[in-house]
Amino acid sequence: MKSNNGFYGQFGGSYIPEILYSSQQQILKAFEEAKNDPDFLADLHTQWQQFSGRPTPLSICANLTEHFGGAQIYLKREDLNHSGAHKMNNVIGQGLLVKRMGKKRVIAETGAGQHGIATALVAARLGLECTIYMGAKDIARQYPNVFWMKQLGAKVIPVKTGAQTLRDALDEALRDWSSSHEDSHYLIGTSCGCAPFPEMVAFFQSVIGDEVRQQSMAQFGQLPDRLYACVGGGSNALGLFLPFVEDENVSMVGIEAGGKGLELGEHSIRLSHNLGSPGIAQGFATMFLQDQAGQLQETHSIAAGLDYVGVSPIIAHLADTGRIEMSYAMDDEVIDACTLLLKKEGIIPALESSHALAGAFKDAANLPKTSRIVINLSGRGDKDIFNLAKAVQDETFPEFLGEYLATYKTPEQTTEEIA
Repeated sequence: MKSNNGFYGQFGGSYIPEILYSSQQQILKAFEEAKNDPDFLADLHTQWQQFSGRPTPLSICANLTEHFGGAQIYLKREDLNHSGAHKMNNVIGQGLLVKRMGKKRVIAETGAGQHGIATALVAARLGLECTIYMGAKDIARQYPNVFWMKQLGAKVIPVKTGAQTLRDALDEALRDWSSSHEDSHYLIGTSCGCAPFPEMVAFFQSVIGDEVRQQSMAQFGQLPDRLYACVGGGSNALGLFLPFVEDENVSMVGIEAGGKGLELGEHSIRLSHNLGSPGIAQGFATMFLQDQAGQLQETHSIAAGLDYVGVSPIIAHLADTGRIEMSYAMDDEVIDACTLLLKKEGIIPALESSHALAGAFKDAANLPKTSRIVINLSGRGDKDIFNLAKAVQDETFPEFLGEYLATYKTPEQTTEEIA
């Protein structure tokens, strides 16, 4: 979706310190040239196919369709990308752009860790130095991803300020970029930040919706009736939605994190219920959860990737104009949806993606049997095993962890020391 000098309606823009202006202009110029360069696009599609495994399938959920008795339910299987999430689409694109600009280092922020994993993978493949900022709270609940980032050679820096989540990691990444922009590229993982990042991330992620258009016509001879995606920053949602913006007969539904309730600090709802308000922070204007003085507020979600305090300016604009319907799912609804997909279809969804499942499941039974809905399964749930085991109160998991830790030893320890 093309911006108007970096703006989408009242949202977007570039509110950055002067020191970053030249670097931002370099990125803007490189992106504009690259997206119109047939050689760059050919290389991008080759890397998507050979390294990430695209195209991902559009899968019918026959058992769930029968269970609800309404709409025919399809999943866009972004969980089958290399690294297990849609994040690889954007990171491969920006990684190639980094090489084009001659930069040697990438900086990233991550919440659930999927963007961190994808960045570390591509950095290793392209020979780039990699530094990843991650909230200390998110590190604790998504440690499997942190482990793999480190094994890939990335430097993972825990952020212990504020709520110790994605918002705070983004602040630290911006500070790093301000002091290292001459040789570093800030590889933003979602469709936020100063121009051209919202448009650039959405451009690389739009391969999702482009494939759905082709696959739906091939598989059932028409475009989908409704599309569903979870909305944190907005990258997976825009990846699915943008190729359908002009198709007025295709409804688009974004699902935010309802968390534990509607009290401030208990959720991450920016657009539903008018809980967010316009503001400017972290380089751009959008809808933020903030107080009357403009101070950003704490958020919550069972899914680490959905607890961002703001939202993509493109999503904010599309919601403001009514093109996207916005709703939310509570933590307990998310767990129920995750469990249902596991038991009915044998697919392990990420907790982020399970928000989209929960939103779609609420509607499925009440839709005509002839209608077809597509849910963006933006990631797989391996990373969520600790959170999910706790949420479903699995009694054997703590026992397993205790037994494993009792036999674990570092290279410096001996068996006798462990005993």
